[in-house]
Amino acid sequence: MKSEQIQTLHPKAGKINKRIALEKYLFIKENILFILSIKEPTHTELMEAIYENLKDTFEGGIQWYGEIVKLDLEARGIIERTGSKPEKYRLLKKMYE
Repeated sequence: MKSEQIQTLHPKAGKINKRIALEKYLFIKENILFILSIKEPTHTELMEAIYENLKDTFEGGIQWYGEIVKLDLEARGIIERTGSKPEKYRLLKKMYE
């Protein structure tokens, strides 16, 4: 039986993001939100943290899924880019207090 899927969103109007397994989406999303509840990392720092946290428990391309889910969270207004140099990411909605 095929796993439940989610159509992810893209922050740029007109762009279509990927359709991925809901279970993997939720796993990566939870990890990204946890990381962003602690600090405001650059893109590289965020992808490295995701990889370090999940390398022993996730099956699939961690950083590929990380990028897809990060874009979706931006599109949904849950996280944002800070606009600083270097650019960093932060939570818009506090999910961990």
